[in-house]
Amino acid sequence: MLTRVVIFERIRADRRADPSVSQRELARRHHVSRRTVRAALASAVPPPRKRPVRGRPLVLTPVLAVVDEMLRSDLVGPRKQRHTIERICQRLAVEHGFADASYSAVRNYVARRRPQILAETREGRRHLDGMVPQIHPPGEEAEVDFAEAFAVVAGTQMKCYLFTLRMSYSGKAVHRVFALQGQEAFMEGHVEAFRILGGVPTRHIRYDNLKPAVRQVLFGRGRIESQRWVAFRSHYGFHAFYCLPGKDGAHEKGGVSGYSLECRGEYG
Repeated sequence: MLTRVVIFERIRADRRADPSVSQRELARRHHVSRRTVRAALASAVPPPRKRPVRGRPLVLTPVLAVVDEMLRSDLVGPRKQRHTIERICQRLAVEHGFADASYSAVRNYVARRRPQILAETREGRRHLDGMVPQIHPPGEEAEVDFAEAFAVVAGTQMKCYLFTLRMSYSGKAVHRVFALQGQEAFMEGHVEAFRILGGVPTRHIRYDNLKPAVRQVLFGRGRIESQRWVAFRSHYGFHAFYCLPGKDGAHEKGGVSGYSLECRGEYG
């Protein structure tokens, strides 16, 4: 399920791509109200919602992983052998000694969770290996690296963190050194780079799996991003391209990584 920050980011991206698109069309396209569209165009950060009254803990919490595994097994087994709600309740009671789940609680969870598991599985199956030549038109793409470096301060060597944003076409790069590698420093590095470069890459910026941006790595290039990071991207109007983990993606962001190594040597 898409979060409000992600919906806002997609609405804003569509408006940037086609400034003439109407609010009515954006509402239809993203299945939201025109009030939501107006809020998205006004700010990348959704207005706060009223805090709901905290209810009782979900009764299925101790066995959610068990139910998820049953639903995943349904995707590879014969169609006629898929778990019914009654069968799930029976297995929870007999195999796991869990008899606290009501039929309606299991039914409601399965109705919400089964499509999510199916979508996750399809996303993984869509991933194909391949090679794409890197051609970088002017102003469209950049690469970012944020890694450890060492600097000599007042005669003492100390560990710091070097943020680098490098334009893929021209090779022009902006560097900033931070004492910490937190999300605030990560975003400040972008702001400084955009200010010095005089704009934002129009296509995307390439990243590896940096913790200030990525909460969880999924299949292929799928990522669960930090909500603050999504709002930040939406505000400045750029897309993130995530490289494949490990050696499979080493060639996809080689320009900035090599450049950063040189600069880290200079700072050290």
